[in-house]
Amino acid sequence: MGSVYRARDLHFPNVVKLVAVKEMVNNTTDPDVRKTIVQNFEREANILATLSHPAIPRIYDYFSEEIRSYLVLEYIHGKDLEAVISDNEGFLSEKQVLTWAIELCDVLFFLHNHKPDPIIFRDMKPSNVMIDHNGDIKLVDFGIAKIFQTGQKGTMIGTEGYSPPEQYRGEATPLADMYALGATLHHALSRRDPRMEPPFSFEERPLRKINPGVTAEMEAVISRAVEYNPEDRFQTSEDMKNSLMAAGQKTGILSKTATMGGPGDGIKPLWSFKCEDEIRGAPLNYKNTIFVGSYDNNLYALNAADGEFLWKYPSEGSIVSRPVAFDDNIYFGSEDHRLHVISSRSGKVVWTYYTEAPVRSSIRIAEGHAFFGSDDQHLHAVNLNTGRSAWKFETSDFVRSTPIIANDLVYVGNEQGDFLAIDFHGKLKWRFSAKRGITSSPTISGEMVLFTSHDSTLYALDNRNGFVIWRFRMGKGSISSPSVNDDIVFVGAADGFIYGVDTRSAKEIWRFGTDHQVSSSPVVYKDSVYCGSVDGYLYCLESRTGRLRWKFGTDGQIIGSPLVYDDIVYIGSTNNEIYALLA
Repeated sequence: MGSVYRARDLHFPNVVKLVAVKEMVNNTTDPDVRKTIVQNFEREANILATLSHPAIPRIYDYFSEEIRSYLVLEYIHGKDLEAVISDNEGFLSEKQVLTWAIELCDVLFFLHNHKPDPIIFRDMKPSNVMIDHNGDIKLVDFGIAKIFQTGQKGTMIGTEGYSPPEQYRGEATPLADMYALGATLHHALSRRDPRMEPPFSFEERPLRKINPGVTAEMEAVISRAVEYNPEDRFQTSEDMKNSLMAAGQKTGILSKTATMGGPGDGIKPLWSFKCEDEIRGAPLNYKNTIFVGSYDNNLYALNAADGEFLWKYPSEGSIVSRPVAFDDNIYFGSEDHRLHVISSRSGKVVWTYYTEAPVRSSIRIAEGHAFFGSDDQHLHAVNLNTGRSAWKFETSDFVRSTPIIANDLVYVGNEQGDFLAIDFHGKLKWRFSAKRGITSSPTISGEMVLFTSHDSTLYALDNRNGFVIWRFRMGKGSISSPSVNDDIVFVGAADGFIYGVDTRSAKEIWRFGTDHQVSSSPVVYKDSVYCGSVDGYLYCLESRTGRLRWKFGTDGQIIGSPLVYDDIVYIGSTNNEIYALLA
């Protein structure tokens, strides 16, 4: 038990960075008890330090001062679910509770499948579920969470009414968290606090008798979650999530197509900077400096905090690729046929490498080499120490796709529709042919390599041999590069949609409609997807549902991809401006 304070992190004097400081006061005089209390507090710190999930607050620091111990945690702007329930005069909507339930299943899946050891939360209840200012959940207070070991009994600990019968016997397994989640959802939809009821009596309080607005499908899911016997419950959080989603889709509460309904474009940028021509590439943040190329032939260096101009480096052609940083140097290609390497501090040229045609591919650095494509119909591998060609592979057409490196192979597409896997010696390992060109840059997910094509298809290939694992058909062709997070692949297409597709089944989870084609590549940050459209808007969507959180309008097309770094989104537009926005 302890206190939690809202505090300001003074390491950042120029911005107000709020944190939560959890304090434990250890007043016991028994040295063994004191040691146990401190160990338990340290256990919470150690568990949180191993967790990286958008629904779990980040831990920044841990320290002790005499009899007090402290955790410094991410501050959540919002209020807990218990307060949301009590502040609401009527019943919460099933749609809202269903959305939160799906998010809670996701975070439990993450905990129960944590490596090297699963983690049991053991205290799921409304007061430990925070609803942030975006309407998303955060799971807080890991004070009694424990690493799960099969067959080991633990302390009889938890919260009466939410804990299942076996937890009172010291037997906490992942199924205990499933019961507590069911109890939490029952409370949210019924407004009946299970702490005020006889224990394990949910079957005596059918949900739809209390709240007739709840669908039979939702009631069935919750009833199964709170079964007395563990073997009668959902055996995994993934099973429960699938049942929740099936219930929502059957009743029409969850739609596969997200709509434009939501916040307008009243978002104000933190700063903006105007170049002399269009920005079609993506920016880079390196050591608190934003680097971005423009059609005016210049690479700009701007202060990331306020957008102040630092310097610019002139090439002799337009810059449409994303710059990359390595060893205090910035690498980028230009339509002047060159790979430029310049100092990140001064903008002075270090060396350049010439190709026979414009370089529109971005650079990928690995194993001491820079890999990139050129309109000279070659994939180039350039030695970083010498600035000279190690090898180049003839591809038979323009290479505007940015290569990706995995499994000691270089994967890249060309404008003829060939997708190639090339080893580090410049030898072809396998080739796959799409029906039309591949401008999209590939991404790796497990043993799959994913990319889109102008033939309107999102492909998933076995990255070892190029065999097709699945295809997903979109309305029109795509040059958008896919992004993967939590078994969902996100991608845009010329049909104006941003798609969320299940990487395991290739089934569409959701799609979001913009007012023009989507050439930008989505970026996932925490639990949001950021993607631009030719309609001039940058969209922020909820990653699990495709729901619009906000959109920011420019008076130009957004072709390039956003950069999200340290809670700030950077995006360029064909109106010549680059913007910094709060994520």
